[in-house]
Amino acid sequence: MATRGTAEVITGAAVLLTAASFLGFAIANSGRSAGTGGYSLSAKFDHIDGLAVGADVRVAGVKVGTVSDERIDPQTYLAVVNLKLRDDIQLPKDTSAEITSESLLGGKYLSLTPGGDSVMLKPGQVITITQSAVSLEQLLGKFIFSVTSLNGGSKPAGGK
Repeated sequence: MATRGTAEVITGAAVLLTAASFLGFAIANSGRSAGTGGYSLSAKFDHIDGLAVGADVRVAGVKVGTVSDERIDPQTYLAVVNLKLRDDIQLPKDTSAEITSESLLGGKYLSLTPGGDSVMLKPGQVITITQSAVSLEQLLGKFIFSVTSLNGGSKPAGGK
């Protein structure tokens, strides 16, 4: 009976050790970092519909950072987005930032397009060239309004 209990304890410990190693491997290879390395930049937008704290910051489709904070500037009423970038990514001063959708139904991320300036952005500086999020609902509303406006002035076919 004592042998069976010891075997169960050893088997349970082996299972827990294997699960912990899988968890460690998943965290190490997830692309997420628990460290505080990197530097911060900010950008101001008219609106940031759907962009959340923790969203990816990408250059050429490759993740180079995350959105660390969002707030409203009380003087301008613009959305201020703070982002944390990897130390090895240095961006020119004329870099542009655009809020982009991952897919039609997917989440939003911040896409950075480096410019050609020889002066690089320093930690804490602001990206000045920005394009706000495009709202699918607003686009559909404008499309429907324009179609009904075009059809509103003409009589239906066969009508009197």
